[in-house]
Amino acid sequence: MVESGGKHIGILGAGNIGAAIARGLVAAAIAQAGQITLTRRKPESLAALKSEGFDVTTDNIKAVRGSDLIFLAVTPQQLNALLAEISPSVESLRHTVVSIVSGATIAQIRKHLGNDVVVIRAMPNTAIAIRQSMTCLSTDGDDREALSLVARMFDALGRTLVVDEGLMIPATALCACGIAFFLRAIRAASQGGIEIGFHAGDALLMAAQTALGAASLLVEGGNHPEGEVDRVTTPQGCTITGLNQMEHHGFSSALIKGIVTSAEKAALLYAPKPLSAGRDD
Repeated sequence: MVESGGKHIGILGAGNIGAAIARGLVAAAIAQAGQITLTRRKPESLAALKSEGFDVTTDNIKAVRGSDLIFLAVTPQQLNALLAEISPSVESLRHTVVSIVSGATIAQIRKHLGNDVVVIRAMPNTAIAIRQSMTCLSTDGDDREALSLVARMFDALGRTLVVDEGLMIPATALCACGIAFFLRAIRAASQGGIEIGFHAGDALLMAAQTALGAASLLVEGGNHPEGEVDRVTTPQGCTITGLNQMEHHGFSSALIKGIVTSAEKAALLYAPKPLSAGRDD
């Protein structure tokens, strides 16, 4: 079991991904709910999390002062206002800041918080709530102890990969946005199943489990996708016929283009200019 080392954790911006991180940490026994403080601007949005035992507040400064490990889980548009708000309360000798904000570099965050503050970038996806996230991490210095702790935490919530910071925006497209891409592919497969005769619920179960099996062949077996494709395609068979039909309609090229386009958009999400108003929501 990985533990937080007794550190109190503050998650500023407990929206979908922030709440998923909190629930994942508890499910993995990394921290107890009472060790995690969650913030949002609207208190009614925190009611469900409060009922689960999390410490909740609308006060970001209070959360920072009571935490050792701070997750920034707001939108790129809300980041500058949040950093300006908490900056006086962040202590370089005490706090480690983990940013999951798309597009914001470590240098840009340190510009607000101070050059001595340990900042680690992380890009998980929403599967973290069921401990199946693919999380990419990066740091720009020698913060190996902090990076090791954060990596161990995310390892308990799925799989992690430490990458150069320059690859964090591509990681956003492939991993974070990628959840939606693969979900849409599963949905399309289930719709095909309905058309060939299955009830909707059965078709979705069959498509989702088949996708899980396909991914497991690669993750657990370490094989290349085309090697596994070759195992199920035979001359003049139904599998190759279906694959070729999909390719004729641009299946692979559409997915590639979607990932590339998402990466291009992610690079533009964070505007480094100061924001005049707004807080984490």
